[in-house]
Amino acid sequence: MSLKKQYLKSKPLCKVTFRLNAEAAGDAQEAALCGDFTDWKTQPLVMKKLKTGDFTLTVDLEKDQEYQFRYLLDGEVWENDWEADAYVPSPVSLEDNSVVRV
Repeated sequence: MSLKKQYLKSKPLCKVTFRLNAEAAGDAQEAALCGDFTDWKTQPLVMKKLKTGDFTLTVDLEKDQEYQFRYLLDGEVWENDWEADAYVPSPVSLEDNSVVRV
């Protein structure tokens, strides 16, 4: 997994590409991105499945911020990003949330 960051010169935004690798995704048929930037909604951002089995999605996020996020596999299993910038305790479970800093 990795987080690719591309900062825009014309706007205070960063294009962040989230990538969940096939090993972490396992047998999942679908992956979604949930986080502060989606208000943890029940309709998360659906990720695209690549031929390699990886899932990917690019999101525009405001610069100079820190966002918590997790991946939701097949609508049931939560997975963290193994290469996140940091991890913080989740306020709603005993697990940590992944963090991306832009």
